[in-house]
Amino acid sequence: MQIPQKLKPTIEISVQYPEWEKLGDIYNIIKLTAKTALNSAILPKICIDRDLEISVVLANDDLVQILNREYRQKDKPTNILTFATLDSEEIPTSGVLNLGDIILSYETMERESQEKGTFMLDHIKHLTVHGVLHLLGYDHQTEDEANDMETLEIRILEQLGVQNPYTEMNF
Repeated sequence: MQIPQKLKPTIEISVQYPEWEKLGDIYNIIKLTAKTALNSAILPKICIDRDLEISVVLANDDLVQILNREYRQKDKPTNILTFATLDSEEIPTSGVLNLGDIILSYETMERESQEKGTFMLDHIKHLTVHGVLHLLGYDHQTEDEANDMETLEIRILEQLGVQNPYTEMNF
């Protein structure tokens, strides 16, 4: 693994739920957030010197619940789903590397923001960073993995002007 040199990844965004449009320039917010995460993380060797691509779907609870049920066998909505290419059996070794898909649910994220007393855009940035790190192979299955991932998330979010999401109150 190596630290990247100013990557210029392609971030494809698909809005599947119109409420996302109410958040202002959500396209550029997501793109800047994802690019900052990619440029701040340690990349797997297969990503080095490759053009990288990420797909982000801005969805609602209904779509996320369907995907969660079909691919994770959990029949409920969640805030984020990621589908990482690096988790697959065959990873392309040349050309553009699509790291995978991040699917965000507006309704769940809005509810969580209200419950936690956080700004919606800060929560979106946090989960976008979280999703990008998952696409790169970061995880939180063990306490050490969780600590490493959370520390990196906090550092990246700091660059984006977002307070530590793991504290009690964020505004």
